[in-house]
Amino acid sequence: MTASSSTIADAGTGATKRAWIKPAAIGAAVLAIAGIGFATFSQQQQAPDVTFISIDGQKISSHDLRGKVVMVNFWATSCATCVKEMPQMVETYNKFKKDGLEFVAVAMSYDPPNYVLNYTETRKLPFKVALDSGGDLAKQFGDVNMTPTTFVIGKDGKILKRYLGEPDFASLHALLQKSLKS
Repeated sequence: MTASSSTIADAGTGATKRAWIKPAAIGAAVLAIAGIGFATFSQQQQAPDVTFISIDGQKISSHDLRGKVVMVNFWATSCATCVKEMPQMVETYNKFKKDGLEFVAVAMSYDPPNYVLNYTETRKLPFKVALDSGGDLAKQFGDVNMTPTTFVIGKDGKILKRYLGEPDFASLHALLQKSLKS
């Protein structure tokens, strides 16, 4: 049997047939699927219009953040990866805040507010921390349910990158440098 053929058993008769698949057809199908995937991922999606409520009751509108590069980090105090990456998130914010970076850490709806407040105060988080009590923010950002999930939003309000899990901080910093300079 060659690489471009396969054997198919006809269950009704027990007979075996040889099916030939043309390599050109497979190649065309792969290219079409790849093209669709590239087109889907190369288009930047507009960040949702939301209002974050910080743990101190401050309202932060995504509309008010336009014209700035913003990181939105969905996290939870019960998430080991979130806790592990948080010092690097603090370092990232401190490194780029002078250049205009805004950062909102959004605690997931299942995270008890008193845990979030305690974590924020004991770690002295320097950026805005918001509660997503009803889960509405996670839904509006595409049904976020994995933590950590971080979005980098450009000055035009479009999502530049979504990181699932801990980001590669070197590439994140490069993206922030480029976005903040534009």
